[in-house]
Amino acid sequence: MEVLVERVAGLDIGKKIVVVCVRTSGPGGRRVSETRTFRTMTRSLGLMADWLVECGVELAAMESTSTYWKPVLYCLEERMTTWLLNAAHIKAVPGRKSDVRDAEWIAQLLEHGLVAPSFVPEAPVRRLRNLTRYRLQLQGDRTRDAGRLEKLLEDASIKISAVASNITGTSSRAMLSALVDGQRDPVVMADLARTKLRRKIPDLVEALTGHFDDHHALIVGQLLARIAATEQALADLDLHLEVAMAPWAHEIDLLTTIPGVGRLVAWTFIAETGGDMSRFPSPGHLASWAGVAPAMHESAGRRQPVGTRHGNRFLTSMLVEAAQSASHTKDTYLASQFAHLTSRRGHNRAAVAVAHSILVSAYWMLVATRPMTTSDRAGSPTTRPNKPAPAAWSTSSRPSATPSSSTPSPDGPSPSTTIRAPPGAVARPLPDILGSVPTSPSCHDNRGCRRGRHLLPSIRLPTGRSERSEVHDGQGTACSCESGQSGGRGGGSTARRRLRARVGRASTGSEGRLSADFRPKPRRRDDGPTPG
Repeated sequence: MEVLVERVAGLDIGKKIVVVCVRTSGPGGRRVSETRTFRTMTRSLGLMADWLVECGVELAAMESTSTYWKPVLYCLEERMTTWLLNAAHIKAVPGRKSDVRDAEWIAQLLEHGLVAPSFVPEAPVRRLRNLTRYRLQLQGDRTRDAGRLEKLLEDASIKISAVASNITGTSSRAMLSALVDGQRDPVVMADLARTKLRRKIPDLVEALTGHFDDHHALIVGQLLARIAATEQALADLDLHLEVAMAPWAHEIDLLTTIPGVGRLVAWTFIAETGGDMSRFPSPGHLASWAGVAPAMHESAGRRQPVGTRHGNRFLTSMLVEAAQSASHTKDTYLASQFAHLTSRRGHNRAAVAVAHSILVSAYWMLVATRPMTTSDRAGSPTTRPNKPAPAAWSTSSRPSATPSSSTPSPDGPSPSTTIRAPPGAVARPLPDILGSVPTSPSCHDNRGCRRGRHLLPSIRLPTGRSERSEVHDGQGTACSCESGQSGGRGGGSTARRRLRARVGRASTGSEGRLSADFRPKPRRRDDGPTPG
């Protein structure tokens, strides 16, 4: 096999030691290997880096083993080109595993170009990652402590969670603090309620009547203190993140215009991706890396559903949370998409699909801006090109806008996205459109027409002709099922109503404009006209 890199190094990393194998060219064109073992302490890693530089190593690679790879990579990335490899891509033959053989195997794969590097952001972005991930963990700690508090109150027959919607709110904390301090009169504690909760004082008196003793008071007091400390830590982190995210203020402002995306989701997106979309060739690559793209499993000609791919769990969780928020918005594309998919595929699949749409929207928003390097972010003068900033994604002014088409491409609209139909054009079946299949020139088969076989994607109806579409057969005769002459159900069939509704939603361009976003769905066998 052809050798693409002459001098490579493969590293097998453990918690205490790292085994390094250097492969170079020897006499007679043979490959020569040299293996050494180093400790993972900082000084030992410095000696390892010096030895690799003396050997003239051009490329070093290591397996992403837990978090043990970080000190090694950070030590080598300043001295040479260093790759981090996915462990699933370099799995060796079982039964012959050792640290030395693993290092040799990595070096062999590397010299023949059989592996690809994983995405490792630059140091400033890595620091943002640590902050946002720690904040997410603190938020989880607060949620878990609140759950423990509620379970303990149930043990004491204190049913405050059945009256107050938030047991960590101001009123609930005042009542629980009174319980911890030794107050046992439910009337006195119920009078501590504030604002709207005062309307429920009779219910609070009943809820605060229970069997709360001293050991309950000890645990509740500690849980309240933990929750207060966690909230203070979250507030301090937010202040620090506000300052650290200042260089990405423009990108964050764009991202927060997406329905459901708030400040925390935008921070997480910037911290996980670096805000530079040039690292990802397409939105599909970004979705696959994040873990919101469907996985594939095909065997013996059959494809089986296997869910989504494993990806960046921090970014995926925030995108799904944003999708849940977007589902509650009004008059937005994402809310409509969520409702449509929920009825067909279920709540969880709809959330992942909307998260994918949000990710695609964010990709095109940021790819339209000039990518900035880390040195630019650090404060060096940077001049942006003299062009207007991309418009915020919104569907209020453009009902048919989609996440992938809302932000224009820097090079102008793609010719495959919008088609201008000349006057007198005849609609033909398109084999590359889902649901469009070749059929005979005759268009008088009402059943075939109802299945969308003779329809171009998203036909813009002429003004005043919204009840009929300009679809003709090969001889220029109007299709009977679209001219109101079809049999069964009085010409107002379900397929025809769906067609008019979908055409009305998809048509926003000028007269005769056709959009490639239309995807006719296959109809059931009982959707055709009734015989006779």
